[in-house]
Amino acid sequence: MDLLAAALRADSADLAQFADVLAGKLQAMLPARTRVERRRAGLVGPKRVRRIVLRLDTVQLELHDAGDGTIEALEASVSGGIVLKHERVELGDWLERLSAALAAEASRSQQTREALERWLL
Repeated sequence: MDLLAAALRADSADLAQFADVLAGKLQAMLPARTRVERRRAGLVGPKRVRRIVLRLDTVQLELHDAGDGTIEALEASVSGGIVLKHERVELGDWLERLSAALAAEASRSQQTREALERWLL
């Protein structure tokens, strides 16, 4: 889990690129549990990640573009498929929580474990 958290932090230096890479990795690893919203800054140019939502059994982790060049990180409790409470967290804490959630998911799913191993290599 520490290796995953370190890999996530290493990727977070450039926030826009970090969001693009993270979105792609989560969509590849957990496509049914990941929702990514993208949009263009203007009429032309590449679409950038606006929001990433990863919804697992008991937690929902979300990153979104705050519009001022920063990323806002949120964590929510989920019970019975219903989001109960959103909490704003620091990006470093969010990365630790994402790491723990992915490790827990990998312990239950061979496919997730293999995808996570590819990510770390």
